[in-house]
Amino acid sequence: MPTIPELDALDENACRAALAPLFEGAPRFLARLCADRPFGDAARLFARAREIARAMPEPEQLELIDAHPRLGAPREAVSSLSFVEQGYHRGADVGAVDDTGVALEEELERLNTRYEAVFGFRYCVFVAGRSRASLVPELRAAVHAGRDAEIARAIEAVVAIAADRYQKVASPVD
Repeated sequence: MPTIPELDALDENACRAALAPLFEGAPRFLARLCADRPFGDAARLFARAREIARAMPEPEQLELIDAHPRLGAPREAVSSLSFVEQGYHRGADVGAVDDTGVALEEELERLNTRYEAVFGFRYCVFVAGRSRASLVPELRAAVHAGRDAEIARAIEAVVAIAADRYQKVASPVD
């Protein structure tokens, strides 16, 4: 991952490519973000990311949210960063059941499908080392939230995920 001064010096295509793993792609968002340089520091990068994401037209916001994989997506369908965040690298939640005793994979599939039917976009959450099973109650509750509130919550999650990823790749722990 380039440093912030290096990101500031890159051409726009290289900047978008460098930031893409943090945001799981989302080309229109990345174009807006890279056009808003220089960042100067990481705090400004993520503050601007949040401001830009909040101000974008809804179709672009949904593109940004939907760039992230479903919670509990098949391990082969997620990026390497998401793979680690969702705990696949340590076999997390293998054979797990949710808080009601239902197989976790089945319940996540059911809840994701319901959420997407209600809102028209994916549920996106900052996992932050929590197990997928521990996130099931949040996903259940989110299905009953308002659409605007869910878009705002998901945008905050996208930026929190990106900031966490940046911190980890910019200063990896040995």
